[in-house]
Amino acid sequence: MSGASTIKRAVGCSRRSARISAQKARATADARTEKSHYKPLAKEFRRDGFTYRQITREGDGVVYVQTWNRCCDPAVCFEVIRVRRRDGFQIGSRFVAPAEVYPRSEQWGELGWTFCDKDAAFAKLRALRSGL
Repeated sequence: MSGASTIKRAVGCSRRSARISAQKARATADARTEKSHYKPLAKEFRRDGFTYRQITREGDGVVYVQTWNRCCDPAVCFEVIRVRRRDGFQIGSRFVAPAEVYPRSEQWGELGWTFCDKDAAFAKLRALRSGL
């Protein structure tokens, strides 16, 4: 039975389709932007008793839902951040890859904002996108 399925797959693949797929792979590699070599922000993470889950991203503007984990009826807030990138660096013999970074606490109000209202969070995201 496994021989029959192998034959079916072989029949479906032609030289032309292999050539097209090779071209697509090369096109993707050549089309990388400068930003693509940065490790992206996590879609979900936990910190200090909160869970953060990314709900939307528009360019360098991101909205996370922030949920407090230490309660049966957790409070929900929204964090809007402006993504920044850091270059890779060496620590002893270990190389830390370039990555996108979440704002530090000291940068809150400049690169990050917390809202209790989802509409207000999305309004801030739109303002970031428009350059205000």
